[in-house]
Amino acid sequence: MAATLLQYGCRGCILLLLQDLQPGSVGFVRTGVRTASTTSRHARDTGALRWSGVVGLEIHAQINSNSKLFSSSRVQFAAPPNSTVSFFDASLPGTLPVINRRCIEAAVMTGLALNCTINKKSLFDRKHYFYADLPAGFQITQQRLPIAVNGNLTYCHQIGKRWDQMVTKSVRIKQVQLEQDSGKSLHDDTRRQTLIDLNRAGVGLMEIVMEPEMSCGEEAAAAVRELQLILQALGTSLANMSEGQMRVDANISVHRPGEPLGVRAEVKNINSARFLAKAIDYEIHRQIEILDNGGTILNETRAFDYKLGATIPMRDKEGKQDYRFMPEPNLPPLILYDRRSLPANIDPNQVVNIDLIKESLPELPSVIRARLVEQYGLLPEHSFTLVNEDGLQEYFQDVVKMTSITPKKIIGWVINDLLSILKLQNLSVKNSPISSTSLAELLTLLEKGTISSSAAKLVFQELCKGEETSPTKIVNEKSLGLLKDRVHLEEICQGIIEEHQNEVTEIRKGNMKIMNKLIGLVRKTTNGRADPVIVKTILEEKIIS
Repeated sequence: MAATLLQYGCRGCILLLLQDLQPGSVGFVRTGVRTASTTSRHARDTGALRWSGVVGLEIHAQINSNSKLFSSSRVQFAAPPNSTVSFFDASLPGTLPVINRRCIEAAVMTGLALNCTINKKSLFDRKHYFYADLPAGFQITQQRLPIAVNGNLTYCHQIGKRWDQMVTKSVRIKQVQLEQDSGKSLHDDTRRQTLIDLNRAGVGLMEIVMEPEMSCGEEAAAAVRELQLILQALGTSLANMSEGQMRVDANISVHRPGEPLGVRAEVKNINSARFLAKAIDYEIHRQIEILDNGGTILNETRAFDYKLGATIPMRDKEGKQDYRFMPEPNLPPLILYDRRSLPANIDPNQVVNIDLIKESLPELPSVIRARLVEQYGLLPEHSFTLVNEDGLQEYFQDVVKMTSITPKKIIGWVINDLLSILKLQNLSVKNSPISSTSLAELLTLLEKGTISSSAAKLVFQELCKGEETSPTKIVNEKSLGLLKDRVHLEEICQGIIEEHQNEVTEIRKGNMKIMNKLIGLVRKTTNGRADPVIVKTILEEKIIS
C-alpha cells in the first residue's frame, strides 16, 4: 500500500471525497486522492468532502555562529568526536552559562524577517528529559516567553508540474525561540553499543513554530524551502539540511472539514524538503486508511524511513510527558531595546538594539523576485527559479552585464539549457562546466549572426564537456560559422531548385509556405551553416523574379 500511496503524491490540498469513485469512472485515482482542481469539479456532484489533512511544523535551525549558545566552544561540522566540548557543554558541576550575543541578534533578525513581534523581555526555561546525549538532563529553552511571536511566512505553492500553476499562501508563525541543541547518539549495531558525541551539544538553535494551517506535503515543503532561503539571505543560519543545520518536525492529522482537528502524529527530524513532502503525504494517507477501516489514530512520535518511503513508530505519546519546565536559575531575563526604550546611561554598543537590526536587514527572497521581474521584464515563474536555485541569480546577472542581449533571450538559455544540464549531471551552479563568461560570449556570437541557433546548441554541448576552451575557438575549429559567401550559396540554391521542380512550381503558383522547405534543404546541405536571410533572398530571386 505504501508504494501505491507515494506514487500518487499530492499536488495541492489533499482531499478525499465522500464517495469513492470506481475504477474506470471519470477522474478515478487509485488512492482516492484528488488534486484541488479535480476535487472542486467533483465536489459539485458529491455535495461534500470527507477528509482534509492538517499540517503544522516545528523547525530547528542551527544559528550561524562561531561559538555555541552558552559557551565559547567552537561550532564546526564534522569535527573529530568530542573535540569541541567545553566543561559547560559536558555539564560539569559548577559551570555556568554565558549567553552568546550573536545568537540573540540572529534570532531577532529572523523574527523581524518573519514579521514577528520582538519581545523586549524574554525568559529562559529548563526542559527536563533524560537522553544519553543530553548530559545535564535538561535543555535550556524558551517555553514561557520566547524572543519573538505572532509572525507570518508568505510562500508560493506549486499546483501541478508547471511553474505557471502557482498560488501564494501564508502560514502564521506562532513563535521563534532560542534553545540549546543536544549531542548525538551513534548506534553501532555490530558491537551492540551506543556512542555519544557531544560536539553538537549546546549549539544555538532557533525553533520556529508554524501553526497547523497547511494541508499536504508539497505545501509544507514549499514553506520550508522559502524559510530556508530567508535564513540563508539573512545569514542567521546556513540551513543546510543535509548537514543537520535545519531539521523539521511535522505534526500531522486529518479531519472532516468543519469538525475539530483529529489526533495528530508527530514525524521527527526530517532533514530534506523532498522527504518532508513524502513523509507528510504518506502519513495523511495512513491515517485516512485507518479511519476508513474503523480504526483509531494513536498520538505517537514517528520517524520517516526514506528507503521504505513510509513513517514508522518510535514511541507512544498517549501519556503526556512531563518535562517539568522551570525558570532557568542561572540566566536572568533577556532584555532588548529599541531607540525609544534605551536609557541614556547605557552604552548602545553593550545592548541588542532592535531598530539597528531592522535597518540592517538584507533584501529578502520575495523582494529579490519582484525586483527581477521589474528590472529585467521576466515572468514571475522565472524569478522563482533564479532565486530558488543557489547561485543562479548571480550567474544570470553576470551574463546580462557582459552582453547587450535582452534578458528575456538570456533567461531561456539559463533556465532551459544550463539548469537542465546541471540537474542531469547533479552539479551546482558554482560547479557549472559553462562559466557565465562563456555563455555570454556564445550568446553574443548568436546575436551578431556569426553562428546560427542550431550551431549555438552544438557549441553549448561542447562547452558542457568542461574542457578549457571558448565558444569562438569551438566555432573556428568545427567550422560552425554562418556561410555568407553569396556566390557559394547561389550554387547550392541552384542545385536545390533543379532537384525540386515540383516545389518550385507550387511557389510560382503562390504557395509561399513551400519556400521554407527549400530554405531548410539548403541549410541541411550546409549543416545548418547557411545564413537563412541570404538563402531566402537568393531563392526568391531565382524562383519568383
